[in-house]
Amino acid sequence: MSPLKEEQLQIIRDERREQILEVALKLFARRGLIGTKLSMIAQETRISQGLLYHYFKSKDELFITLIEKAIQKLKEEVNHIYQLPGTPLEKLRNVARLNEEGMPYYMLIHQVRTSDGVPEQAKELIQQYSMETYVIDQLEPLFIEGQKIGELAPGDPRKLITCYFTVLSALMTLNIQEDDAYQMPEADLLLRIVTGRP
Repeated sequence: MSPLKEEQLQIIRDERREQILEVALKLFARRGLIGTKLSMIAQETRISQGLLYHYFKSKDELFITLIEKAIQKLKEEVNHIYQLPGTPLEKLRNVARLNEEGMPYYMLIHQVRTSDGVPEQAKELIQQYSMETYVIDQLEPLFIEGQKIGELAPGDPRKLITCYFTVLSALMTLNIQEDDAYQMPEADLLLRIVTGRP
């Protein structure tokens, strides 16, 4: 086989693998690990279940791969805050305007923390992903700066961060089911938690 054809085949394989991950993410986020069958993922991606095993040896392996991606994505999002333009409050406002892309990842992490039947390796990965290390420690300088210029409420910045991200995570977890009763609030309403202003 010529190198060009092998390269093209690898591109196709990589695209198919990403398609499988994308479909699995949506299904696992909505239905959980136990409620999602590999046959459902195969059907959604329009491939045979046998071909699915060429990419992932098991449902657990697929789930663990998604947990690894979720942790990496959340780390990137926290680090990205500092690259956003504006004051600390403006940066947090941009984060609060969540797109739906991140919600399934939050749901997966929530499931690992709260569900039975989750692979041990997934639990170990989540234990390594500490909110204190990857969120609070990273965002504390931003919150301190916001407090110094009077944009954010006074008090322990670590407690403010914890409160803000706990509420944000809970809202995303509730919103994943697309229930009209659980709409994501507007960014400014959500930010009242950290500004202390009506």
